[in-house]
Amino acid sequence: MYYVNVLEYHLMLILTPGPRKDKLSFLADVSPLDPRLFIRSLPGSAPSPVHCHQHTDTTATATAKMTAGQPLRDDPQPRRHSPPALHPAVVPAYPPPESDADESWVWSQIKAEARRDADAEPALASFLYATVLSHSSLDRSLAFHLANKLCSSTLLSTLLYDLFLASFTAHPSLRAAVVADLLAVRSRDPACVGFSQCLLNFKGFLAIQAHRVSHVLWAQHRRPLALALQSRVADVFTVDIHPAAVVGKGILLDHATGVVIGETAVVGDNVSILHHVTLGGTGKAVGDRHPKIGDGVLIGAGATILGNVKIGAGAKIGAGSVVLIDVPARNTAVGNPARLIGRKKGEAEKDEDMPGESMDHTSFIRQWSDYTI
Repeated sequence: MYYVNVLEYHLMLILTPGPRKDKLSFLADVSPLDPRLFIRSLPGSAPSPVHCHQHTDTTATATAKMTAGQPLRDDPQPRRHSPPALHPAVVPAYPPPESDADESWVWSQIKAEARRDADAEPALASFLYATVLSHSSLDRSLAFHLANKLCSSTLLSTLLYDLFLASFTAHPSLRAAVVADLLAVRSRDPACVGFSQCLLNFKGFLAIQAHRVSHVLWAQHRRPLALALQSRVADVFTVDIHPAAVVGKGILLDHATGVVIGETAVVGDNVSILHHVTLGGTGKAVGDRHPKIGDGVLIGAGATILGNVKIGAGAKIGAGSVVLIDVPARNTAVGNPARLIGRKKGEAEKDEDMPGESMDHTSFIRQWSDYTI
């Protein structure tokens, strides 16, 4: 019986006395992708034994089987290499809106989901352990993941990890924004089935977190590093946000491909932005030249907002629109060039009706009488 990780496995082959075929019997019993080779044990779990079975095939017999395309073992069915139950695979239910979903609660959900997925999918067990389960906090896990996503041959992951972690540690507001963004994505995106999916796989979420660190660097006058980080985010995630741009919390950057946010742009809280959205300048102005987006705004796919225009709280920008004018709060702009659509007369405004949170892209077609397709 052995308890091994990758290094111990190689040392065993080199240092253990005895015939090589006895050592290779271990290899025949354990798949190269078996996570038991990568995960010794997780905190609070029992170690996973790996048994060595004695095989009676001679070298000649084994060679003959390989030549004939037959399996080396005589098992009646292929062995399924699934990891042991490292932890209970129970993910707590998503909390009701009135609950206190703070950083520690969200982190506990992420770890529970990662344990469940590691048990269910052996091929991801080592990745989940290295990226989530081996870390003591959400900020460390995120710093590790971002560093490995954005590193290059000349911008090392160790340097980026220290940079991200130092920023998250020194600025609690960054950690609060991470949690707000996770909750926003989980509640607004029906394709998001868990917090861990967002943390590990949603490039819009990752791009926003990297931008916030570059914004801190910009404010600290470490501008070459901030611009280098912006460039890496654009290369890896195809999201281009200038480090000087101000972005609020509770942001959903859905799909994210092709999003551009200019230097003097401001994005409020609880805003939802879809792919191929541009918050840019007109090309003729200098200084403060980019849009100002209020809280709770929804910007549809492919929309372009140019110049120092103001989009009021709760406004909605239709997909493919080109907006060159101010949009009052709780109004909708559609078309190229965009025109404003007002509510029906006598229709009361609902304080809770914020398009950036409800993600309702089509209510203006049903509710507002003067819009035609």
